[in-house]
Amino acid sequence: MNFKLYKSHTDMPGEVKTEVIDFLHKHLDQYRDNKEDIEKAIDFALGKSCDLGGFVLTGREDGEMVGIVVVNRTGMEGYIPENILVYIAVDNKFRGKGYGKMLMKEAINSAEGNVALHVEPDNPARYLYEKLGFTSKYLEMRYVKS
Repeated sequence: MNFKLYKSHTDMPGEVKTEVIDFLHKHLDQYRDNKEDIEKAIDFALGKSCDLGGFVLTGREDGEMVGIVVVNRTGMEGYIPENILVYIAVDNKFRGKGYGKMLMKEAINSAEGNVALHVEPDNPARYLYEKLGFTSKYLEMRYVKS
């Protein structure tokens, strides 16, 4: 698999950004967000909406998009991991072939500092994360203001 790391909005052409948003919206399946929120996470990762940044990692096989990872920097160190993996998705036709693991390893190696992620308890990708060394430290609770 060929990886491409985007760290700035000037690195990612508009057509690639559109491809990434569409890919994530399609292949995140029942865990997907709307396209506007996906775009916000990408803009954050590429430093367009803030100074913290992060990165977008794409993986292609023979020119075809296989998977994507979006990581945002948290601006924290030590008490909260420096990075949060916001999205990872692999095209349905490439699942079960090790591409997700390759993407995760490349993302972990590309991140400066520790990495956190949120995963639904019923998400089968949870087992991949555990195999790579992720542990459950906390139960996340949220209060949503209406």
